[in-house]
Amino acid sequence: MLASILFIIGAVLGLVGGIWLLVVAFRTSILWGLGSLFIPPVIIIFAIMHWGDAKKPFLIALCSIPFYVAGFVMGGMPMMSPEMMGQ
Repeated sequence: MLASILFIIGAVLGLVGGIWLLVVAFRTSILWGLGSLFIPPVIIIFAIMHWGDAKKPFLIALCSIPFYVAGFVMGGMPMMSPEMMGQ
């Protein structure tokens, strides 16, 4: 249950940060926006080159990673019973 909640939190943070970053790219220029939309590494380049504008959405999107990892680790590990531990 907790793993699912962590995945959802990670998904929401990633989605909000990603869309916000894309909006910032389109506000800067249509070419930055289209490049960020269709060529994934371009959005990272955009975030580096326009750090002042892209800082908040980029960091919000980046904050989703620990939630995904924690959800994967917790959801991917079966409950250990004494039989499984060799006792």
